[in-house]
Amino acid sequence: MTRKFQLRAALAATAFLAATLAVAQEGQKQMSAEEKAMMEAYAKAATPGKEHQWLASKSGKWTFTGTFWMDPSAPATMSSGTVERNLMLGGRVLAEKVSTPGFMGQPFEGYGLTGYDNTTGEFWGTWNDSMGTGVMITSGKCDASGACAHKGEYVDPLTGKKKTNRMTSRDEGPDKEVHEAFEQGPDGKEFKSMEIVYTRKK
Repeated sequence: MTRKFQLRAALAATAFLAATLAVAQEGQKQMSAEEKAMMEAYAKAATPGKEHQWLASKSGKWTFTGTFWMDPSAPATMSSGTVERNLMLGGRVLAEKVSTPGFMGQPFEGYGLTGYDNTTGEFWGTWNDSMGTGVMITSGKCDASGACAHKGEYVDPLTGKKKTNRMTSRDEGPDKEVHEAFEQGPDGKEFKSMEIVYTRKK
């Protein structure tokens, strides 16, 4: 490539960039107040904030120990395994993979997504695993200490109807979390169905 050709290419690129900026500026001038408000609302909804930074602090590798009760009158089932968490969508969502070599006699994998919706002011989550083909959807709030209260909704395989449960979680320092779930028993009374403790790998 000759020096003369390089100069022409550089000038053409500069002219193209200047024209693009001029069009963008002209578009902004012509944008109505309603359109500007709409763009600002979308930008606010899409911009990660302090809640997303808190989720980001939970990235990495963890281990867990869990206690599960299918029936409040029956013995608990114990399990342990690993958790791997990674951010996705530009730091807006925390993805989680849970694995254990044996749960109720078979290998187990679970996947969850957790995010914070700037518009609703609530945290949300999804969960599905190898023990079913459905998905549970949760929503709730967390306070400044990392204590959360969520409600979940899923379809009960026994009845084919939607069912709700209640979940709580709390941080016990930066490297330990405690998660609990509560269901309604056959008598209609609430009982603890799960307690899982996460510990960050060093």
